[in-house]
Amino acid sequence: MDALFIFYQALVLACLVIFLGMVIANLACFEGLRPAQPPAAKDAPLISVLVPARNEARNIGLCVRSLLSQDYPNFELIVLDDHSEDETAEIIRGLGMRNDEIRMTNDDARAERHRLLTGSPLPTGWTGKGWACHQLAAEARGEFLFFTDADTEHAPGTVSALLAYAERHRADLLSAWPRLVTRTWGECLVIPMILFLGLVMYPHWLVLFLQERPHLAARLPASFRRALGAANGQSMFFRRPAYEKIGGHAVLRDHLVEDVALGRAVASRMGEGMRLFNCEALHFSTCRMYRSFPEVWEGFTKNMRAAFEDSLGAFLGLGSLHVCAFVFPFLCLALGSPGGALVMAQIAVILCIRIFLTARFRTSWWSAACHPLSEALLMAIGLNSWRRMATKGVTWKGRTYQSPVL
Repeated sequence: MDALFIFYQALVLACLVIFLGMVIANLACFEGLRPAQPPAAKDAPLISVLVPARNEARNIGLCVRSLLSQDYPNFELIVLDDHSEDETAEIIRGLGMRNDEIRMTNDDARAERHRLLTGSPLPTGWTGKGWACHQLAAEARGEFLFFTDADTEHAPGTVSALLAYAERHRADLLSAWPRLVTRTWGECLVIPMILFLGLVMYPHWLVLFLQERPHLAARLPASFRRALGAANGQSMFFRRPAYEKIGGHAVLRDHLVEDVALGRAVASRMGEGMRLFNCEALHFSTCRMYRSFPEVWEGFTKNMRAAFEDSLGAFLGLGSLHVCAFVFPFLCLALGSPGGALVMAQIAVILCIRIFLTARFRTSWWSAACHPLSEALLMAIGLNSWRRMATKGVTWKGRTYQSPVL
């Protein structure tokens, strides 16, 4: 029995070494957004900066001010108030952005470019954010569509840097990951796990490899190509023709994790030459997603089951993998199980992964130091998400959603 257990421990160590290799490969190709000189006004394509906002009174002022301060010479900023029940719209108006129903006839070019929309009622079958983004895209006039969340802030050179990166890499979709700001213990423990999952489980390096060889990508099943896709809705920079080619938010109208789904939609068409890039924007953008553990619990509960697209097999498979590879070694250490050297090696690899990611993305060291607790919280949220979606649904900003397959 001990020999079998030792074999199992060796197998877990081998898997963890593979995951470490995945992280190293991903970090090697996960570039940072670089400063770029804004183009001359006559050469600058119009960029539409699009912000959906519902009950964002505590965030929207900082977000809009940062976007109005961009150094890019040719952009429009459109914010959609999605039936907010707080002062979101009043704060936006206070920053000088006109309402969509007020048609100005003078030559106030700034007011014409930067405007506030009032969202239409939510149709059946749509998620709130998806419907808001769909309306924003329909109103936008730009050659590029920059979707960003109301809880983000952006340095003045962000739009210029995004365009330069997208042009340099011929990106159809560029998703630039901001620095995740965490202050309370719940934020510090759980939110960095987004990057842990994103860099351990997604082979970003393989996406880049296949995009340079579309003839090879075309031979792979579309389902496999799609599974390689990922994106972060906090910063999504589309070429407009690419956004329209994949059907935009309309084809994902019932998807609660529309950013990942949009990334998958682009990745699925790598064989046709479409190109998806993820990079970090730590020196340009920040995002504080939640302000307390109850908010973390509610927000991740909304997203967890949706991220697996109701695949119970994928959910259980990934959950089992995390228990075996990323939690069980700590239990073995606590219980004094056989194979102590192997267990210590496993924990060393896990901590190396956490240290690499924490240092690279400047997230909370508490999550790395308390890794087993972070994993336990994430699993509890995942189980709650599956339960809630199967019963009364998940609630977000006053709206309730259930699984579309129920």
